[in-house]
Amino acid sequence: MRTSRLGSFVSVTFLLTACTPYPLVQRIAAAHPGCVFHADSTRTRTVALSLDDGPDRETTPRILDLLRRYDSRATFFLISSHIPGNDSLVLRMLRDGHEIGNHMSRNEASIFLSPSAFESSLLVADSALRRFATPRWMRPGSGWYNERMISTIRKHNYRCALGSVYPFDPQIPVASYSVRVILRQVRPGSIIILHDGGYKGRNTVKVLARLLPELARRGYNVVTLSGLLPPP
Repeated sequence: MRTSRLGSFVSVTFLLTACTPYPLVQRIAAAHPGCVFHADSTRTRTVALSLDDGPDRETTPRILDLLRRYDSRATFFLISSHIPGNDSLVLRMLRDGHEIGNHMSRNEASIFLSPSAFESSLLVADSALRRFATPRWMRPGSGWYNERMISTIRKHNYRCALGSVYPFDPQIPVASYSVRVILRQVRPGSIIILHDGGYKGRNTVKVLARLLPELARRGYNVVTLSGLLPPP
């Protein structure tokens, strides 16, 4: 049943994502409070870039090289079980002006975890990330969440962040499609979601190589989540 429901959700969400008007994103965010989807108050051409599922020793360095080339910053939502052996990549992220966020300890759908398992995974990842910096942002695995999860996230001094521009790159790893979706939907205050690692990371390298110069040409500044939404 869970698989069927998840498949239906992905299908519906894909259709919405392919042609989502910004007011619909606003309505979704209002109907599901607790997570940040975008920055309404931003009037300048500033957007936040977020990258899930790293670090990856093959693709993360290439992503970092592109971000440096185009003077862009990003929030890397890291899975803590991917960190061992990649400590130098996390340090480079911070040294280059990026920030790290909590994407749990394993690559799994957070919504299906029991309350205790969700909190445990959050804290395992938190402990691993705090060796490098104090993370501020958290993103649930697969993007689903409920009130209980939001309560746990806030209890541990995190803010939940999703996004308003998501080309479903894990399901459709076609760089030209991702670039078209992002450029069609982006606006001041957008939060863009892409992925790192394996085929997803290789696709993101291709996407960023085309996306970042075009965003710059359009006058957009690409920043971290904290750069878009400073602490109150």
